Amino acid sequence: MRNAPSEPSSSEGNDAPTGRTEVTGAARVVVKVGSSSLTAPEGTIDRERIGELADVLAERRAAGTEVVLVSSGAVAAGIVPMGLARRPRDLATQQAAASVGQGLLIAHYTAALARHGLTAAQVLLTVEDMIRRVQHRNAQRTLRRLLDIGAMPIVNENDTVATHEIRFGDNDRLAALVAHLVRADALVLLSDVDALYDGNPARPDARRIGYIADPADLDGVDIGSAGRRGVGTGGMVTKVASARIATEAGVPTVLTSASNARAALAGEGVGTLFAARARRRPSTRQLWLAHATAARGSLVLDPGAVRAVAGGRASLLPAGVVKVEGDFSAGDPVDLRDEAGAAIARGLVNYDAGEIPDLMGRSTRWLARELGPEYEREIVHRDDLVLLAGARA
Repeated sequence: MRNAPSEPSSSEGNDAPTGRTEVTGAARVVVKVGSSSLTAPEGTIDRERIGELADVLAERRAAGTEVVLVSSGAVAAGIVPMGLARRPRDLATQQAAASVGQGLLIAHYTAALARHGLTAAQVLLTVEDMIRRVQHRNAQRTLRRLLDIGAMPIVNENDTVATHEIRFGDNDRLAALVAHLVRADALVLLSDVDALYDGNPARPDARRIGYIADPADLDGVDIGSAGRRGVGTGGMVTKVASARIATEAGVPTVLTSASNARAALAGEGVGTLFAARARRRPSTRQLWLAHATAARGSLVLDPGAVRAVAGGRASLLPAGVVKVEGDFSAGDPVDLRDEAGAAIARGLVNYDAGEIPDLMGRSTRWLARELGPEYEREIVHRDDLVLLAGARA
């Protein structure tokens, strides 16, 4: 196993000499907290924990920082009131538990923040709100307006109407996307684990990884997959994946435990800091396409089209498509694959799946002449296309 890098040293051994200025200097920060950090062992909402978190967030808000909270816990909060012995596994009961629990969850946040003169604003999002551009822009405008008027948005996935799966990835991925959505300067992911380790944290020889400069730093590191208590649905894998999304968007990310929330927001060297990778933030559409969409189908490209898309960032033309997979409509996200099946890019397609076979292998000039000027357009325009991780020409 290769050694993961430690964070730059200081007199305390965990932090750079000037502290984590990425966090302390953040004018806008997104904080995500998981279910296991908000509930007692029996699964009920722990009012004291919510109150302690609200106190920490209120302190940062009083210092002039805009704060957005992404909070799990709705399903967990509904377990006991519904008379359930454990977290339900079937979707319908999960949705019912979320419906009962979400009101309890936001009520506790509202009361806890009101003690500091702050207004809690509930924002429930679904995967579709990130997939569909109109809803995506609406969510962005709503969050921006809430911050402008001094409210504290509390975001959760709308579990009661989720259809494909009940979670976004324990809200970790949602938090990373929200951080980009509101142009946050930092993201803090809170859970029941104090940091990322180079192995199982229960082992005495496991070493805390204080600083990640690049995803390659984690090559060979055993990240693991599960949380301790089984209340939440995500694990360290989803948290690391979310940190990668955020840092790709230029948002430095701290991963630590909820008990370290105050220290993390104060810039102390707790947990693991993932450094921002992008000097220039990608557009909202690029990040949205890469991380918030689910492909509705695939287009298989010939080698020339693969080189043009992956190497030259060109639009995908009908001449380069050799196969259509799936059933999709114009405007849906689709994966662009090479003939070996590897996904190289994702984009918004301009045609229905049933139209494309008749266009394949044809030039746009020929199509315009034979079928009409409305066919003189790309299958996927380069402005609606993003390369996926690992794609190469």
